[in-house]
Amino acid sequence: MNATSHRRIVIGDVHGHYQGLMQLLDAIAPTTEDQIYFLGDLIDRGPQSSQVVDFVKDNSYPCLLGNHEHMLIKILTDKNASSQSVQGWLYSGGQATLASYKGGKVPQEHLEWFQNLPLYLDLGDIFLVHAGIDPSKTIEEQTAEEFCWIREKFHRIQKPYFSDKIIIVGHTITFTLPQIPVGKIASGPGWLDLDTGAYHPRSGWLSALDVTNSQVYQVNVFKNKVSTLPLEEVSAKVNITPSKVKRKRKSIWG
Repeated sequence: MNATSHRRIVIGDVHGHYQGLMQLLDAIAPTTEDQIYFLGDLIDRGPQSSQVVDFVKDNSYPCLLGNHEHMLIKILTDKNASSQSVQGWLYSGGQATLASYKGGKVPQEHLEWFQNLPLYLDLGDIFLVHAGIDPSKTIEEQTAEEFCWIREKFHRIQKPYFSDKIIIVGHTITFTLPQIPVGKIASGPGWLDLDTGAYHPRSGWLSALDVTNSQVYQVNVFKNKVSTLPLEEVSAKVNITPSKVKRKRKSIWG
């Protein structure tokens, strides 16, 4: 992670917490020279998904496709979507997203914006992706299922996928990984996980990483706390074997 003339700031899963995002950006105080990236999952679970989307969209901040945007697109564009799929999305936070829109309907411009979100961003020394990468496949072989949804196979890798860059992800709440305390950034072989569970009642922490200076900014959306610390003080290493990975349904994870 090489220093540059500007800061590169990566923000984890916001999940509809617009006020928390505003607090976080106040703490970061970005300049016009800084670059801000979002890892996806702007929506669902929190109370202000539409406001978060408007803010990121209107400011033209690069944002990845998260699994929650992926679900929304499938539900709203597939006329044959099963009632089980629809209920699964609503249960996973979609109901809160619809409630944040006037009339309970996602506007076409937002849907089209979601549909055009990239699956990953390769920035040279860092690789941004929402969920992770299947280590058994090349980048060209990966699909939205891997980039937006993968967990165990990515987290249990024993050596870095890339020799020259760090993978930065969200998607999996860090305290659900073995030996990672609530609010900590998870660190594995060649990867960092920034999803500290902004929506989760056990956490409330929304995190951003200033890659340039290895600095972490955090806001607790429930306790109105703000924290700024070096990455080394906020991160914890995880060494996962298959037997240690918690298995939960997609609908209740990230």
